Amino acid sequence: MISRVIDFCRRVVGGKEQQITSVIARDNHNISRKAISDNALKVLYRLNKAGYQAYLVGGGVRDLLLGLKPKDFDIVTNATPDEIKKLFRNCRLVGRRFRLAHILFGREVIEVATFRGSLTDNPDAARSDEGMLLRDNAYSDSVEEDALRRDFSINALYYNIADYSIIDFAGGMQAIENRRIELIGDPATRYREDPVRMLRAVRFATKLDMDIAPATAAPIQELASLLDDIPAARLFEESLKLFMAGHGLDNFRMLCDYGLFQRLFPSLTPFLSDQRASRFIQLALENTDYRVRNDMKSTPAYLFAALLWPVLDIRAQDILLESGLPSNDAYQIAMNEVLDEQCRHIAIPRRFTTTIREIWTLQTRLDKRAGRRAERLFEHPRFRAAYDFLEMRGEVEGKEIKALAEWWKEYQNVEGAERQRLVAGIFDSKGAKRRKPRKRKPRRKPNNEQ
Repeated sequence: MISRVIDFCRRVVGGKEQQITSVIARDNHNISRKAISDNALKVLYRLNKAGYQAYLVGGGVRDLLLGLKPKDFDIVTNATPDEIKKLFRNCRLVGRRFRLAHILFGREVIEVATFRGSLTDNPDAARSDEGMLLRDNAYSDSVEEDALRRDFSINALYYNIADYSIIDFAGGMQAIENRRIELIGDPATRYREDPVRMLRAVRFATKLDMDIAPATAAPIQELASLLDDIPAARLFEESLKLFMAGHGLDNFRMLCDYGLFQRLFPSLTPFLSDQRASRFIQLALENTDYRVRNDMKSTPAYLFAALLWPVLDIRAQDILLESGLPSNDAYQIAMNEVLDEQCRHIAIPRRFTTTIREIWTLQTRLDKRAGRRAERLFEHPRFRAAYDFLEMRGEVEGKEIKALAEWWKEYQNVEGAERQRLVAGIFDSKGAKRRKPRKRKPRRKPNNEQ
């Protein structure tokens, strides 16, 4: 079986012949059990002790080989989901498209999957007319078959808990050495099976500082429209991995090059060639990357608010011109339209859309500071996010917004009488100080009043 799989992989990986090492003994690789989660080891050992095959697979093995700290550890086995559940009381079964076992250890979740089998003539597998997998509960008792179902060669490396060796069925070790992202099998077919693989190719390339192999990259632009068929909720999760993991700006640029970003954010497509809008988007991604890499608090709501701001601003201006509504009303209508359109492609949860609306609404109010308005705005729970947003706008939108951001910066750094002085010295839009309100004369009583 192994020789058959190796012969197959030689034909399909990258479309050309290459040397593949099937088994790498413990002495010939750098993975140590000390670098593997204790809970992952518990699962591996218990499965092995119960007589099942058990392997660490995918990103955990790949990252350990690259000297990185894995975010999570995934395990595969020939035990079925029901058999896994019998072994672990802290197990729950999840997933419709492919049944998985989640072993819960407090906040840590170890994901265990049964070996995937061939899709050919399998009653438990179903495809759409475009070739996308709709149901994938095709199990196998063979790790070799599971290897052929993996997406990229760097993710088809198996750490065997039985003897601590690594099994490489698809040239993953060579791909790591060459720093290349390569699909296993025919790229067009594999993308049609799961179009999200196009996003994953980009994400792995930027995260691991690798190049996408030419054969793997070639069909992406042509097949980018297949992302339209992916559930919007799944694309939200993928967007977090793309833009909230410290490589957002690099991913944005590469996604644009392949025509993928335009499928995720179609309303933004006309703005990508606009210098100011493009600069604002890139600045937001730079700021988010910086915060993520420095373990600072960051929320998807802020980033989505920034990404969609150019669309909102123009839409609100159009509504103002067409309807003559007050500015606040125009922006509220535009907010509804922009978020409704975007959520059809990426299902942003309500807890984030609420915050997005608050950040946007405050942008229309931060210039209204007279009387006690500044104090009330400053006490708003979203003030800090709105101020950061305003400051970022000031870098792109010109002197007036920049001056407003600087005023709020000073307001935050003083207290008491100094704040009152700042409010009293506010200039109006014509550059002149606001006049003190005139004292109103007492209203004359009618002649018949006494």
